Amino acid sequence: MTSMKLIFLGTGGGTPSVRRSLPSIAVKFSGHIILFDCGEGTQRQMMRAGVGFKKEMIILLTHLHGDHILGLPGLIYTLSMLNREDSLTVIGPPGTKNFLEAILSIRFGKLSYEIHVYEVLEGVVYESKEYVIEAIKADHTVLALAYKLREKDRPGKMNVEYLERIGLPKGPLWGKLQRGEPVEFGGRTLRPDEVMGPPRSGRKIVYSGDTRPSEKIIEFSRDADVLIHDATFHSEFEEDALNEGHSTARSAAEVALRAGVKRLYLFHISPRYEEMEDKLLLDARAIFSNTFLAEDLLTYEVPLRR
Repeated sequence: MTSMKLIFLGTGGGTPSVRRSLPSIAVKFSGHIILFDCGEGTQRQMMRAGVGFKKEMIILLTHLHGDHILGLPGLIYTLSMLNREDSLTVIGPPGTKNFLEAILSIRFGKLSYEIHVYEVLEGVVYESKEYVIEAIKADHTVLALAYKLREKDRPGKMNVEYLERIGLPKGPLWGKLQRGEPVEFGGRTLRPDEVMGPPRSGRKIVYSGDTRPSEKIIEFSRDADVLIHDATFHSEFEEDALNEGHSTARSAAEVALRAGVKRLYLFHISPRYEEMEDKLLLDARAIFSNTFLAEDLLTYEVPLRR
């Protein structure tokens, strides 16, 4: 089983508070660290959470507002001080390359590794053997993206009783069938569809970034295991939220309900709600009961789909 661990590194928005660092979310999956946004102090939060720095790392920026990107210089330098050799992949909207070039032009220290920067808009922005990352445009005051991490479908369950009954020895031949390859045994060809159940759908995590609620986000989040959605304001400030390109906790819950997601995390919490976050949680749970408040260093392991 491949663990998919979601770790909230920074859950505030705009400015940090005593309780909340600025936006950054790590997912540890398939031997990779997938980092959504990189607010100030992200590298220290990674240390506190035990995320580690040695794995392959992909950083996805939703947009270029300071609270989402100003942790990147520190993280880049920290990785070099730790003598990282593997390259770093940074993905973001147009303007990301200019931002990275400006950072690196300062020459704040020699880098021990290469940085590969890709500017993207919508569609598949990254793919590995086990997962795909897709993007769509969010509805913010500047060009901003929302991202979906989608695990590729897993093989169906193997009919172990049947294989044991016909005497197929465990080992490489079982592995070939699981990979969808036919095998020769006992004078006949065994096809995967004879011994494997239907494929099991992969897990999905959606991160809205900064956004107003939108039909695009709803469709993008359809049937997600986890939706992490902008919830900067309480519903009493709905007009302010829309004017500033954000969502209320209640509207985030409406997105979750309409999208049919399994679990909603309220994210990008304004410092005005310091010690009053339950107000946001109650606002959302009135609409979508399986809502949770994202907290710095909170960890959630996304369960496998059956």
